[in-house]
Amino acid sequence: MSSIFTKIVHGEIPAYKVAENSQFLAFLDVNPNARGHVLCIPKKEINKIWDLEENHYRELMLFTRCVAIALEKTVPCKRVGMAVVGLEVPHVHVHLIPLNNMDGMNFSNSVEMSQEEFEKLAAEISENIEL
Repeated sequence: MSSIFTKIVHGEIPAYKVAENSQFLAFLDVNPNARGHVLCIPKKEINKIWDLEENHYRELMLFTRCVAIALEKTVPCKRVGMAVVGLEVPHVHVHLIPLNNMDGMNFSNSVEMSQEEFEKLAAEISENIEL
């Protein structure tokens, strides 16, 4: 059965995309820890990050770095935190979370955003992406 992220990749479920290339996709988390919380995923469905081929892993990290740099330019924060947890969805995903304190990495926190806020923020981050 396809993961929810695979369904996003195939366009079966909408997402607030911020960056995409032939191998990877970045989109806003719909249940964000902070404004600007982004998920970076490989388009190929792989359950665990350590199951990625070494080159694919490196390419994912390079893609994620580009997204993090754009995120830092777009959302005021002290830094962008990165986490790989993998318990929620059985599809590799890297969380990028704008942080001003350690509470931002607490996954039991979330912020509310309207559809218009998601759309505007996704467009703003996309403008700063340099892939």
